[in-house]
Amino acid sequence: MMDRLREGVNSIAVKIILGLIILSFIFAGVGNYLISGGNNAAAKVGGIEISRGEFEQAYQNERNRMQAQFGDSFSNLLADPAYVSLFRKSVLDNLINDVLIEQHAQSLGLRVSDEQVRKMLLSMPEFQSAGRFDQEIYQSALRRAGFTPEGFAQYLRRNLVRNQLMTALQSSEFTLTGEVEAQNALMTQRREIRTITLPTASFTQSVELTDEEIEQYYQQNDERYTRPEQMRISYIELAAKKLKETIVISDEQVNAYYQTHQDKYTSNEQRKVSHILVQGDDESSAQAILDELNNGADFATLANQKSQDVGSSREGGNLGWIERGTMDIAFENAAFSLQRVGDVTGLVKSEFGYHIIKLDELKAPVVQPLEQVAADIKADLQDQQAVDTFYQLQNELEKVAFESPDSLDEAAKVIHASIQRTDFVSTNNIPELLRHPTVMQALQSPEVKDDGLNSEAIEIAPEHVIVVRIEESRPEIILPLSEVRESIETKLAQLKAEQQALALASQLVNELRTGDDHLLTEHNLTFSKPEIVDRDTPLAHVIFAMSKPDLDQTVYTQAKDQAGNVVVIALDKVETAADVRFHEPIAAQLARVGTQQDLNAVLGVLRQNTKIEYFAVSQ
Repeated sequence: MMDRLREGVNSIAVKIILGLIILSFIFAGVGNYLISGGNNAAAKVGGIEISRGEFEQAYQNERNRMQAQFGDSFSNLLADPAYVSLFRKSVLDNLINDVLIEQHAQSLGLRVSDEQVRKMLLSMPEFQSAGRFDQEIYQSALRRAGFTPEGFAQYLRRNLVRNQLMTALQSSEFTLTGEVEAQNALMTQRREIRTITLPTASFTQSVELTDEEIEQYYQQNDERYTRPEQMRISYIELAAKKLKETIVISDEQVNAYYQTHQDKYTSNEQRKVSHILVQGDDESSAQAILDELNNGADFATLANQKSQDVGSSREGGNLGWIERGTMDIAFENAAFSLQRVGDVTGLVKSEFGYHIIKLDELKAPVVQPLEQVAADIKADLQDQQAVDTFYQLQNELEKVAFESPDSLDEAAKVIHASIQRTDFVSTNNIPELLRHPTVMQALQSPEVKDDGLNSEAIEIAPEHVIVVRIEESRPEIILPLSEVRESIETKLAQLKAEQQALALASQLVNELRTGDDHLLTEHNLTFSKPEIVDRDTPLAHVIFAMSKPDLDQTVYTQAKDQAGNVVVIALDKVETAADVRFHEPIAAQLARVGTQQDLNAVLGVLRQNTKIEYFAVSQ
C-alpha cells in the first residue's frame, strides 16, 4: 500500500495537481499570509508599526464622536463606501502623523520623566472627585477605555512628548503688531450702504407669454416634467416590539422568575485592595520590599515610596474595589485568596511585574429585593415572550406568504395584521419603512415587479420583518403639456420677471455711476435710509467685495437676495477703525494659523523622508 502511495506521489500527474493546489492557496491569500508573516499592522512608519487593533479603536472612537456631533447626516455619509474609505484613511493618517511627531521629538532629545507622567495623571479632571484624585474613578475609567494602568501611563508619556514639540512650535510663532492691526481693521470693517429692492413678483404682472414660448420651454425641459416609474405597494409587517405591547405579565410570573434566577439579582463579591508594584523581572527588589513588610514596615508608606504604579502609589497603593474578571488573572487569584482584612500576599507575578497585595475591605454578595427588580423582570419577560411569539408567527408568515403568493390576505390573517397600502409612489418618494435596501431590491425583482407575487419575509431590523407586493405599476412617461402647462407658465413668468428686474437694475447701476438718476424718478424708486452693516449682514459677500469709494463718491452694484428679489446697492462709506478689544483674540488666531502651517510643513518634510507603508484602510 505504502509503495503504491510513494509511486503515486512521484508521478507527473500528481505533481501537476499538487502544483495547482499550491498555486490556488497562494492566489487565495494563504500564500500572501505566509510571505508577509501574518502582518497584523495597519501601517508602518519607519520602523514603528501601528497595529490594526489600535487603528480600529481610533476609527471607532472618531466615528462615535462624529455620530454624536452630526447625527443622521453622518450616518447617511457612512452609507457611501467611497466616503468610508476616505474617512478611515484620514484616521490612519492622523495616527501616522502622531508617530512621525513622536519620532521627531525623540530625535530632538525631548524626554518625559516618570514624575511628569505622574503629575499629569493625578491632575486630570476625569479622575477627580471633590477636588482630589479618586482611585476608584481612575480604575473604572481605564477599564471602560480598555487600558491597563501601565498602558495608560505609556499613552500619556507619548502625548507629553508630542506636546513638547507642539509647544516648541507654538513658542517660536509670533505675529507683528502691524499684522494684527491690519487683520483687525479688515475683520471689524463696517460699511454704510443704501439699497433699492426690486421684487420680482411685481414684474410678473407685466409678463406676457406666447404659446410658442410655452411649447419651446416644454420641449427643452421635458426631463422636468417626466413622471418616473411608479407603483402601488401593499405590505404587512411583523415586529416583536409591537407584539410586546399586547403581552401581559402577572405578579405570579414575576415572582416565579425571581425565585428561579436570584443569581441574576445578586451582586458579586467585592474586595478593596492595595498593592505595591515592581515592574519587569526585578524579583530581588520586590522581595526586599516584602521583607520590609514582614519586619513590620507600614504598607501604605512603602507603596508611596517604592511602588512603580504611578496611579496608586500616591494613595498608599489603593486600587479601590475590584470584582472577579476585572484584573490580571494572577493578580485576581491572589487577591481573592486572602481570607481576612489586613492579610498580605507574597510576591505575585503578572505580565506587569511583581505585586504585593493587601486586603483592605470586603463586601459580601447582596441579593436585591423583589420590589426593586420587579419592573425589570416584567419588561424582560415581555421581551422574551414577544420574541418567542415573533419567531412562531414569522414561520407561519413565511409559509402562508409562499403558499398564497397572489395576495397578502391569508398572510395578514395568520399574524393578525392589517394590510397597509400606498398610493402610486416612485423610488424617490417611497415611505420610509420601505426604503430598506433589501426591500428596494425585492421590489425590483422579477417575481415581485413583473409577476406580482409576494416577496419573502424581509428582515428590516432585529425581530422586525415585512412582506411586500406590487398591486399596480405604471411606466415612466413625459406628462402631456395640458397637465403641466400651468406650472410652466408660472416658471416662465418668474424667469421673465427676474430678467426684467435684472435688466432694470443693471440699467440703474450703469446710469447712477455716471451721475444720472432720472430712472429713479421714472420708476418711482428711492433708496433706503443709510445703514451701517458688518460682515454678518445678508449680502455681506457682495457688499464687502465692492471697491472702496473715493471721497464723496458712491459705488454701485446689484445682487439677488435670499428671496430671489433683485437689489441695487449704493456703498457710500467704509469705516476701518480697528477695535482694540479684538487685538488679543486676533493675535491668538493668527498664531494658531501660523503654528498649524509650521506643523504641516514639518509633517510634509517628515513624510518625504520617512518610509510609510499602508496595510489597512478599507473595511
